[in-house]
Amino acid sequence: MEMITSKTNSLCVHLRKLTSSRSYREETGEFLCDSPKLLREAALWGAPVQALLYTEGVELPPELEGRVPRLAKVSESVMRSVSPMETPQGAVFSCRLPDCRRPERLEPDGRFLVLDGVQDPGNVGTILRTADAFGTTVVLLPGCADLYNPKTLRAGMGVHFRSAIYRCTLPELTAFLREAGLPLYGAALRDDTADVREVDLRRCAMAVGSEGRGLSAEVLTACDRTVRIPMDPRCESLNAASAAAVLLWEAARGEF
Repeated sequence: MEMITSKTNSLCVHLRKLTSSRSYREETGEFLCDSPKLLREAALWGAPVQALLYTEGVELPPELEGRVPRLAKVSESVMRSVSPMETPQGAVFSCRLPDCRRPERLEPDGRFLVLDGVQDPGNVGTILRTADAFGTTVVLLPGCADLYNPKTLRAGMGVHFRSAIYRCTLPELTAFLREAGLPLYGAALRDDTADVREVDLRRCAMAVGSEGRGLSAEVLTACDRTVRIPMDPRCESLNAASAAAVLLWEAARGEF
């Protein structure tokens, strides 16, 4: 069993850079996860774990036995130097980045959630987790938070290991939707805005905008219509993750 006692060990340096740099993640083709919970999810869904550091007392999933190229036990102080969490939970590991690409097509009977400029990693992770719960595929347009930011991964609670997540441009998205015969509905206020309870959301794409500015003008132009979530008039809006959760629940009403 390998033991690492130095914070300057090359593997520790590598894992810290995976935490802090999106460009380094893309360059190396790896991302970093933190916590035994995410480790169990990675093992359960067969994620390609590349390196794993753990501290005394952490139980490693048996599915990983013989499958991790680099496995090392570390001290609490080394773990604190590597973990992106204020209170490390005793396990950090790196995985190979999946081929998260644009879809080849969209299923005509599918339901999709489109994120437009959602920049908060915690919101993106929460939305991914909620969409997974309601059987909805997420498509990210340019300008969203990095899918493999540690905060996104933590909020996703393992969804990255078990669900297809797509990225594409707006022209690509509109072409896919046109081919599949799916309408695009945007969560926004416009002259044609309808109460979300009055719109059939069973087969469509629903777009949610950024925390600060909502949907971009380009996405709004591409929308077939807009929908609103009814709420107390004293409230101006919901944040992106909350709005997405309401839309997803409404779309899946009666299915679960």
